[in-house]
Amino acid sequence: MTCLRTLLLATFLCSSSLVTGIAQADTLSDIQARGVLKVAVPQDFPPFGSVGPDLKPRGLDIDTAQLLADKLGVKLALTPVNSTNRIPFLTTGKVDLVISSLGKNPEREAVIDFSKPYAPFYLAVFGPAEASISDVAALAGKTISVTRGSIEDMALTAVAPADAVVKRFEDNNSTIAAYLSGQVQLIASGSVVMAAIAEKNPAKVPVVKLKLKDSPVYVGVAKGEQPLLEQVNTTLTAAKADGTLSRNAEKWLKQPLPADL
Repeated sequence: MTCLRTLLLATFLCSSSLVTGIAQADTLSDIQARGVLKVAVPQDFPPFGSVGPDLKPRGLDIDTAQLLADKLGVKLALTPVNSTNRIPFLTTGKVDLVISSLGKNPEREAVIDFSKPYAPFYLAVFGPAEASISDVAALAGKTISVTRGSIEDMALTAVAPADAVVKRFEDNNSTIAAYLSGQVQLIASGSVVMAAIAEKNPAKVPVVKLKLKDSPVYVGVAKGEQPLLEQVNTTLTAAKADGTLSRNAEKWLKQPLPADL
């Protein structure tokens, strides 16, 4: 019996040590040990993330990811994502951070943590200059494209009249294409997306019809990863102070960083 008790005690102590070791492990330490920061970024959402003529990713989110990797002194590994899978990639450990024009809302805050904001962004319904949309009620009977699962999808769904026709697409390119091809009358998206549309098709430059919400963008961090979150915030605070974030905004968004961001 004594031997059995000794064995059980030893097993318990060993198990407790393993649990403690797991609890003490954190993603920041893992990143530093492997020498690589894995980040989810957009590939079809210029100017936040797209593929350049050289077939390499470029955009404000890619520059932000590189900034964080440089400050950590590690290499950067990018994983292209869309609006639907970017948070699952983080929660399942496929990436360390999400830097993908990510807005904040209570539902997302229940699942992941957010850094300080690093860039401005607002959501709106856009359309042709001649379209008469003065308020939410005027969306009745209108067809509107939006990217499924995006924060603009949630914002539009919350206010759209029952007889508005909301057509949801799986990625931003399809959402934009539906508007440019005339499949829909209006498009719900972010302010910077309109600049991208204007570059592709100057004849169909959409203008703001109905502002849905101001939604700055944040870095997404898995729940419980406080050391990593603090490191990200420290880097972003310094980058704001030294003008890096404002230079990124001017480079990609064609506007300075708002003073109240």
